[in-house]
Amino acid sequence: GHMYSRIAEAKSKKNVDILFLGSSHAYRGFDTRLFAKNGLVTFNLGSSAQTPIHTKVLVNRYLTNLNPKLVIFEVYPEVFTFDGVESSLDIIANDKNDFSSIKMALELNNIKTYNTLLYGFTSDLLGINDNFNEAVIKGDDKYISGGFVQNKISHCKPTKIGKKSISINPKQLKAFEEIVNLIKSKKIDLLLVNAPIPKAKYNSFTNKKYFDGIMTKHSKYLNFNEIITLNDSTHFYDADHLNQLGVEVFNAKLIEILNNR
Repeated sequence: GHMYSRIAEAKSKKNVDILFLGSSHAYRGFDTRLFAKNGLVTFNLGSSAQTPIHTKVLVNRYLTNLNPKLVIFEVYPEVFTFDGVESSLDIIANDKNDFSSIKMALELNNIKTYNTLLYGFTSDLLGINDNFNEAVIKGDDKYISGGFVQNKISHCKPTKIGKKSISINPKQLKAFEEIVNLIKSKKIDLLLVNAPIPKAKYNSFTNKKYFDGIMTKHSKYLNFNEIITLNDSTHFYDADHLNQLGVEVFNAKLIEILNNR
């Protein structure tokens, strides 16, 4: 997910109009170039499988310097159900580590996170990554300045997905509420966005209104699965993510809504 490049760029970026937070649906879904065409300076701080526990770490590290006027927090229902181990490895391996890293590891209490944290602190101490440069193109992915990752145009083959219920992890909800309160305490506008996913997957959730209700209670909330109509084959490259055609439709509608507000 080009997290190393994103973090390196975040350290020197200041005073943006919009900061994007969230999972891979964020860094693969909000194209910074499309917002720039509309006169908006943006930065995308999404990461793979980013749960609220990890969003909180990144917000604590970078919110002050980025100093956004608006935070758009992509809220994918399933990340609220995760234990958060995958994203913790991504952040520890690609950023300098501090007390927030230790606190995150203790919250997750998983041997993989502890092992990666030990390696992360050792790497920081010895400067192992000091001269590392991540390739702009890796496989089908290309890193775009501002934190967006563009995938080579391909198309999803729809498959039937079994029904599932969204069961929110209390630790993730607590971290989410702390993020919301922190952003609001700094007088920064906050918009929660449920980014488009293929209809087959969206319709597999049996309690979508339950999740929408929780989000609506915390801030302004837009569920784009109910706002725009996309085609699973045309606008997505896999069972989760928009391809560039879908990104452009999604971003155009979001920008239109922001302009109207």
